[in-house]
Amino acid sequence: MAIITKITAQQKNPDRFNVFMDYGKGKGEEFAFSVDSDVLIKFKLKKGMELDDFSFLEIQFQDDIRKAYSLAINYLARRMRAEKEIVDYLVQKEVDEPIIKEVIHKLTTQHYINDQDYAVAYVRTQANTTDKGPNVIKKDLKEKGVADGILIQALEEFTLEQQMEKAIKISEKFYQKNAKVSLKVQQQKLEQLLLRKGYSYEVINFALNEIEVPKQDEDEEMEAVRFQGEKVHRKYSHLEGFEYQQKIKQALYRKGFTMDLIERFIAEKDEK
Repeated sequence: MAIITKITAQQKNPDRFNVFMDYGKGKGEEFAFSVDSDVLIKFKLKKGMELDDFSFLEIQFQDDIRKAYSLAINYLARRMRAEKEIVDYLVQKEVDEPIIKEVIHKLTTQHYINDQDYAVAYVRTQANTTDKGPNVIKKDLKEKGVADGILIQALEEFTLEQQMEKAIKISEKFYQKNAKVSLKVQQQKLEQLLLRKGYSYEVINFALNEIEVPKQDEDEEMEAVRFQGEKVHRKYSHLEGFEYQQKIKQALYRKGFTMDLIERFIAEKDEK
């Protein structure tokens, strides 16, 4: 048996206390361990109390839980978290699995973590503040460990009408920034962009059909083919004659330009 001889508050952290004990080996008073104030109260630790090995281990276990709990609360203070995010954070802090389970149970009981509430809030925030479509948001939630049933229900917060509105806005911005590309390639790139952002083919087709695609007049079309053609020309300028022309035609045709525009560009290059 060891006897508590003194309990003092830590100077830098008044919520933690240093416990000193006499182990009866003629060494007198020695520092034994430190505990959180809640653990101190829970076990009614005081001077003169005797502690056996089992009591000592139980006190340490409960104090480890308190320390991990404090870490989790501080982590949660920044923003809402999914359960897996808390677990991963505590693992990163080298907290043992049994202690993590106790902390998660406590946080769940106190309603500090709830994956259903978290998923709903996450979907609403992403839908209102980003260009992400539902498929990307779904992927994000899966990576955060949210169960399929929960995330599917939460995605109902992102209505089809909202998705279509966002897809149209993305399309309008895209066309404004890609004037020097053929319309065919613009549409291909826009479709790829919307897919990457997580929108379904249903929403993409609606947006492509709904938006008024800016018409390129003849001068704009020629300017676009010149812009792209100069880049292709630099790539194949080491070639001559038929081989040069075929490479230019193939490259610009793949970029969506008509053969008439391509022939006009080549004719311009031949005149120079």
